Amino acid sequence: MTVTEPSQGPVTSAITETTKRELAEIAARYPEARSGLLPMLHLVQSAQGRITPEGIQACADVLGLSAAEVSGVATFYTMYKRRPVGDFHVGVCTNTLCAVMGGDLIFERLKEHLDVGNDEVAERRPGDQATVSLEHVECNAACDYAPVVMVNWEFMDNQTPSSATQLVDDLRAGVEVSSTRGPRLCTWREAERVLAGFEDGRADEGPSAGAASLAGLEIAREQNWSAPSADGEEAAR
Repeated sequence: MTVTEPSQGPVTSAITETTKRELAEIAARYPEARSGLLPMLHLVQSAQGRITPEGIQACADVLGLSAAEVSGVATFYTMYKRRPVGDFHVGVCTNTLCAVMGGDLIFERLKEHLDVGNDEVAERRPGDQATVSLEHVECNAACDYAPVVMVNWEFMDNQTPSSATQLVDDLRAGVEVSSTRGPRLCTWREAERVLAGFEDGRADEGPSAGAASLAGLEIAREQNWSAPSADGEEAAR
């Protein structure tokens, strides 16, 4: 298996003064500055492609924390990557329902097709416009559309081994792809900047929910069901 660096510039590029200012801007959003650490780490990934020692120290300096305290948070959450990530990071849900519906088969097919293991970046071939990395995830919180794949945290619903293979081929070839219930896919670094709280203007692109997610709401409306009032005076029907 071959692991390559992502194509969006050097992963270890220095934290710029602009990024430092934006880290301070994020911290200033919160009554307690350290509450901004999670979006700050996303900004580090936007700037450097992953979490680096330099990025950890930059966050620590802004928040008045030790590097160990910041590192403890960065290593706890799986969305923060210490290894290189592709331009498009593909996460295949392998939790129970998705696995039963074909998620395990999808993950195995993509590992073979991309010639990678978990959390690795596929080799960039001649003619590829972008790189792809692969990860198995425990739950994408979209069981109504199982099996589900995510690309840079956007949903790709009701996947099959064939459709997932075509998806990664399109991403590598530079074909514009839209998520099932969301916007056009952007790159990993662009997505990380959005998670840091800097809007990209795509929030209203695409549907926000589909029929499977809304089925319970439709039944409730047909049956005139309602939730109990906050003061508990109405009994559940």
